[in-house]
Amino acid sequence: MKSCFGKVFFTAIVMAFAVSIMPCTGSAADTIKLGIAGAHSGDLASYGIPSVNAAKLVVKDINAKGGILGSEVVLLVEDDVCKPEVATNTATKLLSNGVDIVMGHICSGATRAALGIYKSENIICMSPSATNPPLTQSGEYPNFYRTIASDDAQARLEVDFALDVLKAGKIAVLHDKGDYGKGLAEFAKSFIEKDPRAEVVLYEGVTPGAVDYSAVVQKIKHSKADTVIFGGYHPEASKIVMQMRKKRMKTCFISDDGVKDDTFIKVAGKYAEGVYATGPKDTSSNPLAIAATEAHKKTYGTDPGAFFLNAYAATQALLNAIEKAGSTDYNAVSKALKTEYVETPLGKIKFDNKGDAIGIGFSIYQVQSGRYVEVK
Repeated sequence: MKSCFGKVFFTAIVMAFAVSIMPCTGSAADTIKLGIAGAHSGDLASYGIPSVNAAKLVVKDINAKGGILGSEVVLLVEDDVCKPEVATNTATKLLSNGVDIVMGHICSGATRAALGIYKSENIICMSPSATNPPLTQSGEYPNFYRTIASDDAQARLEVDFALDVLKAGKIAVLHDKGDYGKGLAEFAKSFIEKDPRAEVVLYEGVTPGAVDYSAVVQKIKHSKADTVIFGGYHPEASKIVMQMRKKRMKTCFISDDGVKDDTFIKVAGKYAEGVYATGPKDTSSNPLAIAATEAHKKTYGTDPGAFFLNAYAATQALLNAIEKAGSTDYNAVSKALKTEYVETPLGKIKFDNKGDAIGIGFSIYQVQSGRYVEVK
């Protein structure tokens, strides 16, 4: 097996964002209300705040050019803390405020909780980050779209990387028991079990928010796993990795886009070094991605965080569809999303009949010298 470790170097990046709601300056007939829902506070705010900032930048540019169909676009920003029980209230509040279309939510569980509410009112919802496959593949939510690939593709990439590149033979599969983490872990487990080159030596769920994960770390050690695949978010992953490394365990750690976030590196510090995580393909050479990133730096004074470009693309796609449809009519906008391409920082995209963006995929990244670097 190849070593999972690179140079030990820790860079802490602290991102501070201000969440605000743009004022509505005209009558309802003069505005298009774009809802922005996601985690804007709490442990997972580092996923949601970049999406708010992306929407603000896109809308500022569009309004400066006259808006959409002659109407000003206004933002209705609502925080769901990435919790399903809060997301239902968030969705209800957006509807009561007359939202026309929604960019969000961020986490798969919260997204699922809100989708039925939007569906009942014919409101389209597009997430930059909710990767749970059934959200599009079940056919239950025809009003849902996303600008990120689903977890089955992400899990397939993780398993292929573990087997083909790391030459893993004994794999521990962990998850955080949520829609997102457990769903991804189940796919990974099934892919491993179908391949004779490796075996699942441990399959375990952990409790989100726990202070200590020494029990599961001990199980990993006893299983003699050479690789861990974890489905979940950075708060749990950082604690597990830190406890593993403090026990001098050199077990490779592979996770998902819920961990490919600078906050993971900030919290885990030097112990983050060498960790692998899947994330959206690097499009940093795309001129639109360069422009969007520079606009963020100029406006907010920092590099954009996780899912910024996916949210930027989602906002562009939604507003482009309204413009092409000539209205906010549900059926007309749905048709435009599936037939009209739009140039975005992720490339030229449109959506398939399930709501998945065509041409969107994942890459493997590794923490090297304190930052995530795409593994070629």
